Amino acid sequence: MANTGYVSILPVDQGIEHSAGASFAPNPIYFDSEKIVELAYEGGCNAVASTFGVLASVSRKYAHKIPFIVKLNHNEMLTHPGTFEQIMFGSVDEAWNLGAAAVGATIYFGSEDSNRQIIEVAEAFERAHELGMATVLWCYLRNSDFKKDGVDYHVATDITAQANHLGVTIQADIIKQKLPENNGGYTNINFGKTHPKVYSELTTDHMIDLCRYQVANCYMGRNGLINSGGASTGDGKSDLEQAVMTAVVNKRAGGHGLISGRKAFQKDMKDGISLLNSIQDVYLDESITIA
Repeated sequence: MANTGYVSILPVDQGIEHSAGASFAPNPIYFDSEKIVELAYEGGCNAVASTFGVLASVSRKYAHKIPFIVKLNHNEMLTHPGTFEQIMFGSVDEAWNLGAAAVGATIYFGSEDSNRQIIEVAEAFERAHELGMATVLWCYLRNSDFKKDGVDYHVATDITAQANHLGVTIQADIIKQKLPENNGGYTNINFGKTHPKVYSELTTDHMIDLCRYQVANCYMGRNGLINSGGASTGDGKSDLEQAVMTAVVNKRAGGHGLISGRKAFQKDMKDGISLLNSIQDVYLDESITIA
């Protein structure tokens, strides 16, 4: 997908974010860091996003073959009870020294810890741009109050889009966001500020329109929106259908690509490569146009 304006990225930071056992037990070859990069390389991805340890361990062999995106911060997942914190695991200069082309980071917008995360990531992105590196922000929402009356508004387009807008404000070149599943987070949770036209004119219930509003909050697509592929269902056919559908929605909404991890690496490598190629085929297909 080089020179198309679209990206297909393999993200595998789940060894920390979801625990290595939970992430790699379905396919133990990915306990080996080289296999992670090999999947991205053989799958024709534009980049592989992973941890300092994964990418540093194979940087001499692969950093000149496929762009590295080093994930700077993580929720370390061993604190009990769990928290919504992202902790810096290294520096931008360390990522640059191992040959990375870009850095990534997560902010849990809406969490009690978000102010610290915003400040740290903004400073890191400034340094990355000084070094000529691109920046990717995982713009996720985390707040227990975002679930109300049995509805999870962590995937509502009105508040995920605002997270996107905060992300591009601190100069994320690419925004990673979950595909929206509903709307009305502001109005149903009854917090923050919004406008009736967001719901009557700027969005509809159609999934492409919900995603398009996310794109609009990335400076009308000047900064690219990539949607995540989501968790693996354990069913190869279902994973493929969901991944392709997400890619079609993202492309038709004006997005810039897909970042899919667990659906690709929690299965045999040949099947993971096939899934990644199917996603890429959506963006290469000129008959699938912006809606």
